[in-house]
Amino acid sequence: MFVLSKSLIGQKIMSLRTGGQVGVTVSTIINPNNLKIEGFYCLDNQDKKKRLVLLYQDIRDVVPQGIVVNDHDSLTEPQELVRLKDLLGLNFELLGKPVYTQSKQKIGKVNDYATELSTFFIEKLYVGQPLVKSLSGGSLSVERGQIVEITNRKIVIQDPLQGIKDTKPQPAAAPLSPA
Repeated sequence: MFVLSKSLIGQKIMSLRTGGQVGVTVSTIINPNNLKIEGFYCLDNQDKKKRLVLLYQDIRDVVPQGIVVNDHDSLTEPQELVRLKDLLGLNFELLGKPVYTQSKQKIGKVNDYATELSTFFIEKLYVGQPLVKSLSGGSLSVERGQIVEITNRKIVIQDPLQGIKDTKPQPAAAPLSPA
């Protein structure tokens, strides 16, 4: 099932063990190499100033009331996550990132994305176009397979209206003769 990024941010984190809220998601931790949400930065309910990390593996379910985890122990201090240290240091943010085609034409900026909940891979980007283009065409959705390159400064996608290469017409195959 796909969900938009805006439905994952600001969600309550609910504990199965206590039945209550243990935190609130603040932002996503995205791996730019494979466009996967590795986890969420969240605020602890017990200490509002404490910023913790909820890894995607610790999420049991996503329901309308919020994100369900086993208990408060699912929230981890960022410095304890040694394997994700480099990724956390990147502070990669997808929203607001400019999108260009391979021919260096600016398409717009990412204003939302859809995530597959079973894998937490980002499957589709929604790109808001500049005012002039939005009057004629509206927003643009970019499938994961159309993405060519992701850097800290931009996202490069395949040219959307790239023509088909000129090919010579091929003769039709001869009909099969009865045996």
